[in-house]
Amino acid sequence: MSPRRRNNRPSAAGSRLRRTRERLKELYEGRSAEAHRFRYGLLVFDVVTILFIVATSFIPRETWIEFLDVGFGILILADFCARLFISDKPLREFLHPVTWADVASIVSFLAPLVGEPAGFLRILRTLRFLRSYQLLARLRTDFPYFRAHEEVILAIANFTVFLFVMTGFVYETQHVSNPAITNYADALYFTVTALTTTGFGDITLPGTTGRLISVAIMIFGVTLFFGLARAVLQPRKVRFRCPNCALLRHDVDAVHCKACGATLNIPNEDAD
Repeated sequence: MSPRRRNNRPSAAGSRLRRTRERLKELYEGRSAEAHRFRYGLLVFDVVTILFIVATSFIPRETWIEFLDVGFGILILADFCARLFISDKPLREFLHPVTWADVASIVSFLAPLVGEPAGFLRILRTLRFLRSYQLLARLRTDFPYFRAHEEVILAIANFTVFLFVMTGFVYETQHVSNPAITNYADALYFTVTALTTTGFGDITLPGTTGRLISVAIMIFGVTLFFGLARAVLQPRKVRFRCPNCALLRHDVDAVHCKACGATLNIPNEDAD
């Protein structure tokens, strides 16, 4: 083989690598219709994964569940590697807590014999997708209902994520040693009663660790619950950037900006 041909090999490999990176970057961060469909697919996959984690907590561990665990783990690992591959500063990604939640999920799914002690953290990825600028912009464009009730939907998402994460945490830390918690339903029941400060007393978390978990659920849960109530009860706002001061949220029937008094021409969202 000639020296020229040998020297062309690294160049061809590097070119393919660049094309692959550009292709993945377009899918994860682009604005094309294909990219939006791809990110919607990832969101659906996240939801399916969460439902799988919850559903399989009610049934004995069987071989088909272990195979699905590994399958989910491989797909999550591929997604994780793709995100690191397209990142301009991949090491900085490990400064984000969600990255470590992904790592915990990957380990738990790819080690089915150990169980899935951190798989419930997978729900945090759904919150990250909902917080993605590209996805939020697309949801506003595609779904008028989302555009009209965005704050309420995001508040519900925040509350749901907290509820499921704490339910999973309670289940994983208690189901081995606490006979009152045998599945996700028991853990969810305790989480809701602690969050609402109802405290029926039929299920409790013993020891100092259990009490600290209960306190965390009550403090953070009540805060998120009040945030949800505020989003539901407050007057509806519309998104329209003021041409003068750039204020983004206005009353539905606003004619002038409350911040600077500039005249607004808010389009009718119900119009075609």
